[in-house]
Amino acid sequence: MYIIAIAWLYVVLMMAVTEHSIVAAALTVLFYGVAPLALFLWIFGTPARRRAAARRPQPEEDGSVMGEAVDEVVD
Repeated sequence: MYIIAIAWLYVVLMMAVTEHSIVAAALTVLFYGVAPLALFLWIFGTPARRRAAARRPQPEEDGSVMGEAVDEVVD
């Protein structure tokens, strides 16, 4: 997935280099590069975010998480 993003940024930067003004180059990078790429990474990153949320330990009834380190010493 990241190779597609890197390749697309390369294409957009080459397009921006050919623009006649700095403003046009900045808008090209913004509207052809950053905005579509952010949407692409967000959509294609959804399965990974779901897997990470499923692996995260769920809190128990009393609010503690099983296996959580205890900071205080009990005598």
